[in-house]
Amino acid sequence: MLFHLFHELLGRLGAPCMLRNVVSIAIVLLATLAVVAQPQHDKEFWRTILKQHAVVPEHESADALAHELSATLASPDPEVRDDLAYSILATWIHRGNVLSKPTLIALTDEWRANLKSGLGEIGTDSVLKRSFSALCLSEIARHEAKAPFMGAERYHSLVAEATSYLRQERDLRGYDAKLHWIHATAHTADLLAALADSPQLSKEETDSILRAIQSRLSTATEVFTQGEQDRLAIAVVSVIRRKDFDASTFASWLARLQDEDRDVWTATTPESLARYQNHNYLLEALTVRILMEPDSPRMADYRQQVVKLLRTR
Repeated sequence: MLFHLFHELLGRLGAPCMLRNVVSIAIVLLATLAVVAQPQHDKEFWRTILKQHAVVPEHESADALAHELSATLASPDPEVRDDLAYSILATWIHRGNVLSKPTLIALTDEWRANLKSGLGEIGTDSVLKRSFSALCLSEIARHEAKAPFMGAERYHSLVAEATSYLRQERDLRGYDAKLHWIHATAHTADLLAALADSPQLSKEETDSILRAIQSRLSTATEVFTQGEQDRLAIAVVSVIRRKDFDASTFASWLARLQDEDRDVWTATTPESLARYQNHNYLLEALTVRILMEPDSPRMADYRQQVVKLLRTR
């Protein structure tokens, strides 16, 4: 929009005075950018919305407010990022009739792009944007599973991006005394679980989700301590309870987990022990999560496979 404004102003000025005025125009445009970049509402405004059950205030645009909130997902202030921005956005997405389809699509694409912002950094605040974008995308994916709006191409791209992000994220912090929840692994697990609830998920994509979870556990250099294994177990259950899921794939996946730990007691390293413990905690969480599903011969068989494996470890 600002580019078109700049072009229009130059056209009106004409060539003779263009150079003479270009600095003045640039100053005006930079000032405009600064105003646009500034938050339009303070914490108290958002606190009031939350207290009033996230009802959109009179004379305010939910779409505009959603974009404003989205810009704060990278905030190091946990109240702004989590208690306010995420909570309000999640509520509006869940209600289904608050945000317009163009806004839902724009937010989806913005958060997809955010998954790559600063990817590879460890111990910096850049992870907040990635992690909370993944969490917001989980709400988008839940909405998509019930009322599709994004189109097949965007959905399948999101599955690929989510599995790739789970594999590539290197900042594995769960909770920080200052930043509070970071939780990139758990948030991405939530996203994968929601994506797996969609009828659009392909057989190849169910495989890619299970492999991404395996990769995350295999490459983590530390034992997760903030419930990440349980959130990953929920994602696994979302995959294996699908009617179109190939049951033999689950047995193969379990065998791969077991094979990765075959040398843990003969070639012990801190990394191999972390992988082994992460696998154990995942399998234990998976046993409980399968038990919580409605009874069926299929789910009972999955549970027996997991318990049988646990008894060998």
